Amino acid sequence: MPALPTSMLGYDRAITVFSPDGRLLQVEYARKTVNKGATVIGLIGKNAVVFIAQKRIPDNLIVVDSIEKIFQVDSHIGAAASGLISDARVLVKRAQEEARKYQVTYDEPIDVQTLVRELCDFKQFYTQYGGIRPFGVSLLIGGVDDFGPRLFVTEPAGTFFEYKAIAIGEGSNVVNKFLDNHYKEGLSKNELILLGIKALKKFLGAKYDEKNIEIVVVEKEFKKLSAGEVKAVLKGKSKK
Repeated sequence: MPALPTSMLGYDRAITVFSPDGRLLQVEYARKTVNKGATVIGLIGKNAVVFIAQKRIPDNLIVVDSIEKIFQVDSHIGAAASGLISDARVLVKRAQEEARKYQVTYDEPIDVQTLVRELCDFKQFYTQYGGIRPFGVSLLIGGVDDFGPRLFVTEPAGTFFEYKAIAIGEGSNVVNKFLDNHYKEGLSKNELILLGIKALKKFLGAKYDEKNIEIVVVEKEFKKLSAGEVKAVLKGKSKK
């Protein structure tokens, strides 16, 4: 983000103050945090939603499995985060509570869009009161409900959009351009995984490391793939 002009100084010190040109600068800074986060991809196919996340490993002594970028919200819904993962955990916990509350109230699983709307209302609350700050994270939220596979992006401002395929984080421009040119509707889960990995490699290049990639498939249930299952998909040996 370029340096602010002198006339804008001071308007970024409180979330409740609009700049003269109608911007909430604290929200824009939160978006900048997301853009510096690790790359996360979401794709929907014929019967599944696939999440692929890059894990940044800052120290060779870190246990890779302790770094989590994709979370289970409900049995049929997952969420992938880019930005401040500590903020993501707070939002995922809130989403899990909303899913349980809906199940108890209506005796049926929550649909993906209702969950996204509730969570974004919560995020928007943090853009309009002094003494708090916006959440510095974007979440991809996807799952399979009565409407089929669905995928949404939730932003720090509390807005959300539905996508067929989308990437957030540092490499999103490169990955999204690749997806725009190669994504097709009705792909199987394995085809989605292969497409997502190709898109991630397009951005990472020589920095791509299969050991630092997290993949989750949501069909009727949330399932995190093991390293062996990922290798089987890449070699074309597993069932579609």
